[in-house]
Amino acid sequence: MAIRALRAADVAFVPHQYPWEAHGGTAASARHLGVDEHLVIKTLIFEDERKRPLCVLMHGDREVSAKNLARQIGCKSTAPCAPAVADKHSGYQVGGTSPFGLRTRMPVYCERTIAALPTLYINGGQRGFLVAISGADVVRVLAPTLVDVAT
Repeated sequence: MAIRALRAADVAFVPHQYPWEAHGGTAASARHLGVDEHLVIKTLIFEDERKRPLCVLMHGDREVSAKNLARQIGCKSTAPCAPAVADKHSGYQVGGTSPFGLRTRMPVYCERTIAALPTLYINGGQRGFLVAISGADVVRVLAPTLVDVAT
């Protein structure tokens, strides 16, 4: 679904496959690709106090402050979804979640500094598969709300 969405939006991307490691996270993918972990972008599925899903994009070497996220988007609280719930909302398996081609329509929030990256690596829709694209293309295709929630 992610690759179809990128092609439909006419996004230039470079595919990168690597051996996925359970619990390896962005550190493992950055190591396999030989890139800075800061350039590997996590796609996280959160939910607000009403259990409404939202997608959050964050640098691989940073964490999301759920409290700051809730404050910036006008919610009482936000928290990461349980893996099974995240899978249901996104249509992807945790570890292979892409913000492109999400099953459930949901708002997308992106750490502000990601938008300025000339090249970043983001999940292409399956474990062990990242695509290199520009931050400008992420903003153009997803139209995310830019936030400052990194810790």
